[in-house]
Amino acid sequence: MITSMANPQIKTLMQLMTKAKVRREKSLFVTEGIKMVSETPSDRLEKIYVSEKFITNPSNREKLDGFLYEVLSDEVFRHVSDTVTPQGVLALVRMKEHDLKEMFSKKEGNLFIILEDVQDPGNLGTIIRTAEGAGVSGIIMTKNTVDIYNPKVIRSTMGAIYRMPFMYTDDLDNVILELKKNNTSICAAHLNGKNNYYEEDYTQNTAFVIGNESKGITDAIANKSDILVKIPMEGQVESLNASVAAAILMYEAYRQKLR
Repeated sequence: MITSMANPQIKTLMQLMTKAKVRREKSLFVTEGIKMVSETPSDRLEKIYVSEKFITNPSNREKLDGFLYEVLSDEVFRHVSDTVTPQGVLALVRMKEHDLKEMFSKKEGNLFIILEDVQDPGNLGTIIRTAEGAGVSGIIMTKNTVDIYNPKVIRSTMGAIYRMPFMYTDDLDNVILELKKNNTSICAAHLNGKNNYYEEDYTQNTAFVIGNESKGITDAIANKSDILVKIPMEGQVESLNASVAAAILMYEAYRQKLR
């Protein structure tokens, strides 16, 4: 049992929890909680850590049957955990990223989400989770978008992080060009949209662009979009939360494909 915060493994865990640079260098991230650990693909599972309280429960030991794990004292586990009330289990997981070619999973009707500098971890996690539910083919993020392996993002995805293809890019212009070469319409949610979002056709290859929470979509990306759409709103509201706007667009595309 590990009982000291000075243990090298604990120091590494703390760095992986808090520093995106260390996560990238080691190609590892931390996932926490019974659901997230149990849904981790076995070929990506590096190591499991449990608290002494967790492992004294027979049903918990049964869940980990066949897995190797390291026991941490309850105090050490509380320090390492990113949650207020830790469940007592976390895992180191190997990273996996996709490319644009892999994301074209269908002959036609692929749906993509492009995130331009989205900063809130909760927004990103919710978008990933909603994207899986709406049948999205892949998520494309600018390099200034929040780190997808941030513990708060991971937690918000509720396991969708393992199943939703995604990629980061430092050249969004080129990605948009490649999408267009593959007959994909670029549709941006924008206050200057000509039509309401439900008046456009998304049954063919479509990529929705969602901008930064405070600044929205940059003019450069808006100008490269094929369609600008707006989400009608009443009252004095000028814009919606990024994850809410993304959900509305994704599920409109999903609805159209069900017709």
